[in-house]
Amino acid sequence: PILWLVVTSFGVDKGPNLSTFFPKAYTLDHYKALLSPDSVNQFPQWMLNTFIVACFTCVISTLFVLMVAYAMSCMRFKARKPLMNIAIILNLFPGFLSMIAVYFIMKQFGLTGTLTGLIIVYSAGSGMGYLIAKGFFDTVSKSLRESAYLEGANEFTVFWKIILPNAKPIVANTAINAFIAPWVDFIFVSVIMKDNYNNYTVAKGLYTMVDKANIYEYYTVFCAGAVVVAVPIVLLFIRLQKYYVAGVAAGASKG
Repeated sequence: PILWLVVTSFGVDKGPNLSTFFPKAYTLDHYKALLSPDSVNQFPQWMLNTFIVACFTCVISTLFVLMVAYAMSCMRFKARKPLMNIAIILNLFPGFLSMIAVYFIMKQFGLTGTLTGLIIVYSAGSGMGYLIAKGFFDTVSKSLRESAYLEGANEFTVFWKIILPNAKPIVANTAINAFIAPWVDFIFVSVIMKDNYNNYTVAKGLYTMVDKANIYEYYTVFCAGAVVVAVPIVLLFIRLQKYYVAGVAAGASKG
């Protein structure tokens, strides 16, 4: 399917070509059309929106996950275990089950149809996905923290200057997952953005090209957009692959 998508994006047909696997001729016109906005195609704006949301979500979600994981792994306080159990139970349910409640909450604050609202939706509950990061922090030597406490360091200093520098794999793992989420999500952006066309992300925007009104004019442009969208994620994963694998392995084995 991936190969078919790529070769179709270079084909001369505008609509779906179901007669042959490979196009009869090749062209770059669909990529040129992709970068030339019109009434249906707003790909450059959608790409920019997605990049903005992904960057903010990546930073906020990564901090939330790591801070919660550190608290659950390295600190002891009342209701710690019940809170951990509640988070695990809530994670058993798909996030889109809450989309109606999320929509009305966003509407009350006037955040529907905005990128700010989308960033909040992606970031607010991210701390509940702490389990793998906690498993990694459990492997960090306790003596490092105890030595810092003896030198007068507080919890924030220990977390920021001692734990995080020794936790690059899990930081990379968490950041990659947080960055990818806005690129692939379709449900929440559909609910939050509604008909705010200019604030769509690429997942929602590209879908408009293949609805029944546009599919025979924009299908190969959609394929070109899908290829372009995949490039940043592939490059990011290749660059951080060793940290990603190490983070998953260490977090899962201990957690």
